[in-house]
Amino acid sequence: MSARSRARFLVFLAGLLGRLPWPVVYRLGDLVAWAWRRGDVREARVARRNLELAFPELSADARETLRRQVLRTTARQALETLKLWTRPPAHNLERLLRERHGEALYDAALAAGKGVIVAAPHFGNWELLNQWLASRGQIAIVYRPPESAVGDEFLQAVRGVDNVRQVRAEGPAVRQLWKVLKDGGAVGILPDQQPKAGDGEFAPFFGVQALTMTLLSRLAERTGAPVLLAWCERIGDGPQFALHVEPAPAAIADADPKVAVACLNAEVERIARRAPAQYQWTYKRYTLRPPGSGEVNPYETREWAKRPA
Repeated sequence: MSARSRARFLVFLAGLLGRLPWPVVYRLGDLVAWAWRRGDVREARVARRNLELAFPELSADARETLRRQVLRTTARQALETLKLWTRPPAHNLERLLRERHGEALYDAALAAGKGVIVAAPHFGNWELLNQWLASRGQIAIVYRPPESAVGDEFLQAVRGVDNVRQVRAEGPAVRQLWKVLKDGGAVGILPDQQPKAGDGEFAPFFGVQALTMTLLSRLAERTGAPVLLAWCERIGDGPQFALHVEPAPAAIADADPKVAVACLNAEVERIARRAPAQYQWTYKRYTLRPPGSGEVNPYETREWAKRPA
């Protein structure tokens, strides 16, 4: 069976899940979170280590409570995204977006014809944000392709809604994004993924040096396109979200890359601190350490790998 055929089968399975009522989807998510904790799987261990690094001021009990909330939210978000991907975007936006803040700001930036860069942290549900952005017009979204060809075909199928152009985060991406912005279009970037060594600058993120992409800041500085921060924040315990769009500080496009990435990380951290359980703490953000620092990968220490008693 070809990669495309297998991806289509996965889309079919996702469609079956998408037909389940929201309460059932969330109960399944809670079961997944319980299994992650019970088995102390990768997601559970990475979340524990990240929270140790980012919130050293919290007691062990408080961090464990937050970790349980993180895993619950993460599991729910994964399953609800499958439902979002297999339901009409207009239906999702009408039913799930209960609040909209800054919508006119985005429309005005897009109408100005100078291009617009959307910085969308891994917070809340960024796939619902993608669907909202696509509802306002065409947008090029930068993504890191999965190692699996099947996974990439699956993403192309479920994210390939009207007005969405997916750009692989590879060498030619910069030229493609440059052209989109010069033509007055919109570009969406998830700015808190660790780039490859040599492709970024180190800057504090929750008090820990983190290698941070310079792509967003370079595009903003060289094209003059405004940068907007955007996210869909979960409100309440059900499938309800609030859209937020805000202008980014001017320093995010500073010609000095160290200044720019420090601003970028500070803004992502500010958003994540609104509701820490809604941030993606299951991602290994700090694997690469500053050259000459003597620091080791915090996810490979014996203390991290050891299961708690």
